[in-house]
Amino acid sequence: MVEESRDDHLTVKVPETAHQISTDSWFQAGFVLTTGINSVFVLGYSGTIMVPLGWVGGVVGLLLATAISLHANTLVAKLHEFEGKRHIRYRELAAQIYGREAYYLTWALQYVNLFMINLGYLILGGSALKACYVLFNDKHTMKLPHFIGIEGLVCILFAVSTPHLSSLRIWLGCSTVLSMIYIIVACVLATNDGLNSPPRDYAIHWKSTTDRIFTTIGASANLVFAFNTGMLPEIQATVRQPAVRNMLKALYFQFSVGVVPMYAVTFIGYWAYGSSTPTYLLNSTSGPVWVKAAANISAFLQSVIALHIFASPAYEYLDTKFGVSGSSLKVTNIAFRFVARGSYLTVSTLVSALLPFLGDFETLTGALSTFPLTFILANHMYLVAKKKKKRLSSLQEFWHWLNVGFFGLMSLAATIAGIRLIAVDSKEYHIFADV
Repeated sequence: MVEESRDDHLTVKVPETAHQISTDSWFQAGFVLTTGINSVFVLGYSGTIMVPLGWVGGVVGLLLATAISLHANTLVAKLHEFEGKRHIRYRELAAQIYGREAYYLTWALQYVNLFMINLGYLILGGSALKACYVLFNDKHTMKLPHFIGIEGLVCILFAVSTPHLSSLRIWLGCSTVLSMIYIIVACVLATNDGLNSPPRDYAIHWKSTTDRIFTTIGASANLVFAFNTGMLPEIQATVRQPAVRNMLKALYFQFSVGVVPMYAVTFIGYWAYGSSTPTYLLNSTSGPVWVKAAANISAFLQSVIALHIFASPAYEYLDTKFGVSGSSLKVTNIAFRFVARGSYLTVSTLVSALLPFLGDFETLTGALSTFPLTFILANHMYLVAKKKKKRLSSLQEFWHWLNVGFFGLMSLAATIAGIRLIAVDSKEYHIFADV
């Protein structure tokens, strides 16, 4: 399959894939990105970012993370048609620039990233279901792992019925409505609580200097986790030509209009509850039961749609590897999706229920994969690609090397912090904990 790129009038080669490509508008791609940034994870940022960083660190950190994330993502987007070939997978772009060995390293980093993100969605979806359950049941016989299991089952059914990323069209609209429901409810209820509460404690509490260092580093990893997908080439693959120009439009939409709801719920949540803000904001809000129930159900349903986006590279690999073709409604194709995607999600659900420490997983995901994929690789790939054509000044080269070095150190430090947090929480809570 070959396409003509109107960006540079080169013949752009497109690799084989079992999924649809070049079918979506930049606006749909923008909604895919905005779905990720305003997913149910936003209900946790008040607790996982603002509480450990405070007002100054949290606000400045979020603004800086927005700017550097936009910069890094535009670098990756501009490399989409590097050397006349359309790179629809992150690992293939890395291999084109560095060589075959980089294919496997990038693949490993990306799938760790997406797997960890999906663990977070399963935990948050289960938490939303549990929060709804406790509104109507005082006995609390069902625990968080049970609800994570229900979330996993619903995700399997959705994955079987939704063959690829482009088929999410109607679901992206549903996701936007669902996001607006829980964000608006959270903002309104938190604002009401804040106006009717005594002065809050916004002090940052640490048990020790060591705890302060690791907690701050962990929160910094959460900052970059909030804005990045780790699968930009895969999303860009769905965009019509000119792919680079249209993807840049989608990114500008994500980092302008798309970040407003996330900022609102993060700052309002912290303002209302201060240092006692939980990692799932709706657990602290007070208000009519039916309103809270609607918000929690919306958060649960949105997590199912968002998880499908971040699981789609794994699904695309499996479908292409095993030669899935023809109608998505063929019995054999449905059966394959049920077995392959069901197995992937079953393992993910089991791990999520085993260690349901949301903030810790955000930290480790940011450290292990978001830093390397979004910042280190993006800057270094752009540096190598442009250096081959001698299109960078000395100042530009210095800037990209500075980014590579800084985020390399941050990745190492945040990995240590994330592992430490999980180890500490694993001692405090037993496996399959009801947190």
